[in-house]
Amino acid sequence: MTDAQETAAETALRTAGGAPPDDGVAAEEAPPTPLLEPREGIPAVVADADALAAVTAAFGAGSGPVAVDAERASGYRYGQRAYLVQLRRAGAGSALIDPVACPDLSPLGEALDGAEWILHAATQDLPCLRDIGMAPALLFDTELAGRLAGFPRVGLGAMVESVLGYALEKGHSAVDWSTRPLPEPWLRYAALDVELLIDLRDALEEELAEQGKLEWARQEFAAIAAAPPPAPRKDPWRRTSGMHKVRRRRQMAVVRELWTARDAVAQRRDVSPGKVLSDSAIIEAALAVPPTVQALTALPGFGHRMGRRQLEQWQSAVDRAKALSESELPQPGQPLNGPPPPRAWADKDPVAAARLSAARTAVSELAERLNLPQENLITPDTVRRVCWEPPAERSEAAVAAALAGFGARPWQIELVAPLLAQALATGA
Repeated sequence: MTDAQETAAETALRTAGGAPPDDGVAAEEAPPTPLLEPREGIPAVVADADALAAVTAAFGAGSGPVAVDAERASGYRYGQRAYLVQLRRAGAGSALIDPVACPDLSPLGEALDGAEWILHAATQDLPCLRDIGMAPALLFDTELAGRLAGFPRVGLGAMVESVLGYALEKGHSAVDWSTRPLPEPWLRYAALDVELLIDLRDALEEELAEQGKLEWARQEFAAIAAAPPPAPRKDPWRRTSGMHKVRRRRQMAVVRELWTARDAVAQRRDVSPGKVLSDSAIIEAALAVPPTVQALTALPGFGHRMGRRQLEQWQSAVDRAKALSESELPQPGQPLNGPPPPRAWADKDPVAAARLSAARTAVSELAERLNLPQENLITPDTVRRVCWEPPAERSEAAVAAALAGFGARPWQIELVAPLLAQALATGA
């Protein structure tokens, strides 16, 4: 390791990594304090242009970082749009905004330009926030900060409890946030989600600084903020739960046709696809390839509760799959973009398998020493790619360049490149 690496590692090893500051009171003697009500009460939901303009002005005039959260209706509605946006900032208090009534929040996003946004598990909320015109230039992710600091549990409730000593209500995280009007208990829960985010951010920043990991976190946050929106997934029907049971190409075609038909219905009705037709029902139909509506009705998931028109629409999808020519049928698997599964390495390339084993061991040991998850030190996919097709020159500099090409951050490269360069020397 370099001197800088040794310093960072030694600093991390000197800390507990996830233990809140010791105040001399045992945890069992100081149970968390329930957080029952926002400091200024539950704010009125912003649902018109005038109220939005007032909130935009207030938050633009506020100071310091801004806590941001969003509630979706996963499992109830189609897609991942936001149905409530919560914010809090010094000088502005808290705000709850209805993005259905106010679908364009770009003026608010512009008013917050230059401010640091605090989110918990930012990658979950950023897509739906970007859809309504809100995207941070500066970011602090309290969940990721907790991972880097070595906390064993990084959910918002667990973090607030272990770091700040407060207990958040947990009862409304999975409700249907598209409900209108939103019940008062849900609004209270939503407002409390941002109530302590700024305090949590400040405490985690201090903890990361003490562990010598603050610069690591800053690089991670910058990478999240700068990341482009994810590309649409190719062949999303292949992710149908239970797909591993489907072996024949004709059966795969049934899955594809049913998945596509279901998706169209779900999008038109704005409901979760699983509420239209379950994945298990799609798999049952694919395995059976029913010849008639009557045969389809006998399958699990297509019972008597389903109307005749629905049954006919699903049978039509099955019939379309049955009518395809051999050349139109999907291939058994997607072309591999990268190395094969690790379990196949020993047969395909034993030397590469030895490199991967050495690399995994070294990365795992370093992650344990630094008290952070291995996948946050370096992604397993990156390790596999470097080990499967190593650079022509096995030097530390060449490995560092390869890691940078795969998107590793400077702090990760500094720590991991020496380990991988040594692992690549294993075998020929």
